Amino acid sequence: MNLFDRIFALHRELKTSRQPVSRVMLEERLECSTATIKRIIQQMRDYLNAPIEYDRDANGYYYAEQNEYGPVYELPGLWFSPAEVQAILTLKALLSTLEPGLLSTQLEPLNELINSSNIVHDDQLGRRIRILAATARPSGEHFHTVASAVVERQQLAIEYEARSTGERTQRQLSPQRLTHYRDNWFLDAWCHQSAALRTFSLDKILAAQLLEDTADDIADVELDRVLGSSYGIFSGEPTAVAEIKISPQQARWVADEQWHPQQQSEWLADGSYLLKVPYSQPWELLADVMRLGPEAEVLAPQALREQVAERLQAAAARYQ
Repeated sequence: MNLFDRIFALHRELKTSRQPVSRVMLEERLECSTATIKRIIQQMRDYLNAPIEYDRDANGYYYAEQNEYGPVYELPGLWFSPAEVQAILTLKALLSTLEPGLLSTQLEPLNELINSSNIVHDDQLGRRIRILAATARPSGEHFHTVASAVVERQQLAIEYEARSTGERTQRQLSPQRLTHYRDNWFLDAWCHQSAALRTFSLDKILAAQLLEDTADDIADVELDRVLGSSYGIFSGEPTAVAEIKISPQQARWVADEQWHPQQQSEWLADGSYLLKVPYSQPWELLADVMRLGPEAEVLAPQALREQVAERLQAAAARYQ
């Protein structure tokens, strides 16, 4: 441990203990000698105004300022443990890899604080952590406006282009939450025009403006019921359950995948894998089934089975 690590560790021990902490325990936790413990305590008293006292009867150190909840002293400024710093920098590296520049401006002040502490440097993280986003779309130029509306609970006026039809509409929304799904960003919101919950792809938001009106809040249980219960990002309550039989050759891979939080599965006698997935709109489920090609067979419902067959036949016809 370096000096910053040991100051943080000593503060944590004194802050979380209702009784004086013995010198032996501090030496063990801080991995240092008696002389180092005394030097750190003196430095905290001199430079950080830490009210550290020694209880001779208990042979331990404690914070003198306490209330009914325990010690009230806090280290001045912004302090993180080494593990917390590593977590923050790892998250920064992940975001940078996910979409360069997405939150760089907002994270830069925190990055400077961390680097100035000399606790750890993040120059290796970008090289050692990789995310390969194969089909990711840009988050769109209005990501920060949308995120602000979500966090600050303000209504949002947007111009939106439907991907399927290209139709542009003006919407007034009460944003509920941002969702990152399959490398892409979506906004779950109450649409005042439709008087219903809707999901909007951020990259298709052409304009966004914060409104002064406070956003209507929808209960989490309702959001999950309408937007989170059906297969994939497509909203709506489940209308059917797909039964998909996976070949023994592909079963070991699919068995480790989560297609839906409420999916059910079982291994069959021939080594194949039966996956049951609730869904509303079939389009995303069709794509997942078709990516497995001959290794997957839809058993039910019949309408979904026919849709898969029609698509496979149309695809095969292009190669004849």
